[in-house]
Amino acid sequence: MARSIKKGPFVDDHLLKKIEVAKEKGDKKVIKTWSRRSTVIPEAVGLTFAVHNGKKFVPVYVTENMIGHKFGEFSPTRSFHGHSEKKAQPAAALSKPAGAGGGGSAPAAAKS
Repeated sequence: MARSIKKGPFVDDHLLKKIEVAKEKGDKKVIKTWSRRSTVIPEAVGLTFAVHNGKKFVPVYVTENMIGHKFGEFSPTRSFHGHSEKKAQPAAALSKPAGAGGGGSAPAAAKS
């Protein structure tokens, strides 16, 4: 469920203070944050945040397209390493024996 319009976007106070200080000074240093729940606001555009994903900090450069989204959306917590491959089976086990018909029609020589 979305947050009400009258309340405005949620941003942690400590993060909002860091954004204001960085904008005042024109500082381009990375802002470290654990606040994945905070919403990206227009004042944060052009700044880089290091968003914690539970293990490490992922750098996130904020652009205009990110406004209204949460910081946690840009720092994935799970890493996909691919599906496990099936172990190679011997070729003889994969092919059917010649005499074992699998429900097909009879050979052409036997029809006469």
